[in-house]
Amino acid sequence: MLTKFLADEGGATAIEYSLIAVFVSLAIIAGARAIGSNMSASMYGPIATNLN
Repeated sequence: MLTKFLADEGGATAIEYSLIAVFVSLAIIAGARAIGSNMSASMYGPIATNLN
């Protein structure tokens, strides 16, 4: 029973998939922040200036 428990790699696979999901989420968040700040400065800045 102990050898079967030690040979089971199901938990390791779940941890690997969760780490991949975390890294993908971080990449999406970083990209969205970069795009959002660039879009805010270039797109909404002139609109706000023209409204004043």
